[in-house]
Amino acid sequence: MSNNVNMKELFLGMQQEMLYKLNTIRKHVTHPGTKGNATELNWIDWLRTYLPNRYCVDQAFIVDYTGNRSDQIDLVIYDNQYSPFVFCQDGVKYIPAESVYAIFEVKQALNKANLEYAATKAESVRALQRTSVSIVHAGGTYPPRPLFEIVAGLITTSSDWNQPFEKPFGEAIGVLKPEQKLNIGCVLNSGSFIMKPDGTIETSSGEEALIFFFIKLFTQLQNLGTVPAMDIDLYSRALESI
Repeated sequence: MSNNVNMKELFLGMQQEMLYKLNTIRKHVTHPGTKGNATELNWIDWLRTYLPNRYCVDQAFIVDYTGNRSDQIDLVIYDNQYSPFVFCQDGVKYIPAESVYAIFEVKQALNKANLEYAATKAESVRALQRTSVSIVHAGGTYPPRPLFEIVAGLITTSSDWNQPFEKPFGEAIGVLKPEQKLNIGCVLNSGSFIMKPDGTIETSSGEEALIFFFIKLFTQLQNLGTVPAMDIDLYSRALESI
């Protein structure tokens, strides 16, 4: 008896399960806000399950030490080891910009308006001020980490374009400003995409949308390494006694 595991079949099964859940939400939940929240929670739960424990996943606002705040972000992948300060008020989380690895907008369908909306969300996060300080360790001190570009993307269940990654998609994504760049995205029933360093787009087949998205996302997270250590003294200036 073979002990081999067919990883492709496992991911295809996960994709079909996700599609069933999300299509059921679309069919039976009529209130747009409730539908959107339910879809976001499904993706948050899925990524929490399959990403390593070092990555936290939540819906949140992103803040910086100057008091500026991003738009609300549907899905944030963040670290709480080197910048552990996450504010939570009435169930709403506020995460320091230093903690953030990646952000995603979650929508029902891929189209020009939703691409532009996700790009605006990305810009609102990348505009925030991030700090980076030295890290003391047993053998000495690591210098401050250079700041990396926060990954941004769009996740949808379907596409309003018959061919999701053809000319209309290319035109819409091609006019985004650098700070609005969408690095990666998933259209669960049609395929996923990633923007390569040279600016070209790599896409997957429809049946491999989820495995492609997960592997490419995880690779990007690995390449970022560790988030910078935040300068808590700068955040503390909001307190009159410090």
